[in-house]
Amino acid sequence: MSNDPRFFAFLKERIGLDVASVGEAIIERAVRQRSQALQAQTAGEYWQHLQSSHDEQQALIEAVIVPETWFFRYPESFVTLARLAKARLVEIKQMRALRILSLPCSTGEEPYSIAMALLDAGLAPHQFKVQGMDVSPLSVERARRGVYGKNSFRGGDIAFRDRHFVEHGDGFHIAERVREQVRLQVGNLLDPALLANEASYDFVFCRNLLIYFDQATQKQVFDVLKGLTHVDGVLFIGPAEGSLLGRHGMRSIGAAQSFAFSRQAEPQQPAPVFVPLPAPIPQRSAAPLPVRPRPFSTVATAQVIPIKAAPSDAAALLSRIATLANEGKSLEARAACEEYLNHHPPAAQVFYWLGLLSDVAGSALEAQGYYRKALYLEPQHSQALMHLAALLESQGDSAGARRLQARAARSERADSEHKP
Repeated sequence: MSNDPRFFAFLKERIGLDVASVGEAIIERAVRQRSQALQAQTAGEYWQHLQSSHDEQQALIEAVIVPETWFFRYPESFVTLARLAKARLVEIKQMRALRILSLPCSTGEEPYSIAMALLDAGLAPHQFKVQGMDVSPLSVERARRGVYGKNSFRGGDIAFRDRHFVEHGDGFHIAERVREQVRLQVGNLLDPALLANEASYDFVFCRNLLIYFDQATQKQVFDVLKGLTHVDGVLFIGPAEGSLLGRHGMRSIGAAQSFAFSRQAEPQQPAPVFVPLPAPIPQRSAAPLPVRPRPFSTVATAQVIPIKAAPSDAAALLSRIATLANEGKSLEARAACEEYLNHHPPAAQVFYWLGLLSDVAGSALEAQGYYRKALYLEPQHSQALMHLAALLESQGDSAGARRLQARAARSERADSEHKP
């Protein structure tokens, strides 16, 4: 029942979802769940109900969309935003409030993070306003409620929680001074009338959305985003989307790991398009691999037996690599990678970091080689798959990129299903 292509086409039309980007199984499972909820016996029976019920259409969309977000995800972006916001206020002589858009805003963590970052940076409430928008009414309602569990607070620094939240029995409640800075509404980025009567935004956050669209939809969405962004504004995107914007003439502003792009082309030679560094994948590749010959080892062939080191040393070094890379210390991070490979068996996560560091340096071919080494060691390394897919897409290999995106989606789905 659930692999009926009509459902794929429906989701493509309504929310632009490219089935290859997430894998058929996710959509099939959502259709199966909704069919069972309505006690539909056949695909045709459920399809007829879907066509006649707006509520059921939204329910299917909600079943496919699984929000995965947390406060201050990609923290460097918010540091960069605060710096740019102060400069922008000077440029406009503080004649108006800054306008910031977050879409999709999911359950509110991103727009509230924007507000907290700017308040912490010293901006007064009257100097900025944040607009959050999402296609999911359920997500928007959760955002309006402003109550969050511990899963929304990740990473080593959650001191902001003490400043901007109040803990109650049902979770952490966002402070009213933060809530007042954010306006939330339901909206579809594929709607041609979206925000038609609104002024352009100084800063637009649209993360991890373009990778779920085919090329035609990416172009359509990019045109909308460009129209929403002020001519002097900045667009913040997701880690794997830099090459997609580069193909449309956008240029990185050069702020490491901020995923920030300007719509203005450089008058001279374009700046390299950075593929920024996301947060590390914890633990999965932290333990050293079994000692056996690998074709990608950087240890000389005469050194058959690698230098022995305790597993805890390997895990600590992997953590150090991630910290250095996420702090923008590329040279130190690369040196730490080489240190790891000289003292431990080769690990997929190390080659993954080397790939990202090569991307930042603008060495696309070198980055591809490292990503492929990571995938040799760990074929379902989802982040390596997504970043290699982004590189292939930027080079015109759409078919290869789609295959890798599908593999990444299957990998992430398998990981989620095995979590307790």
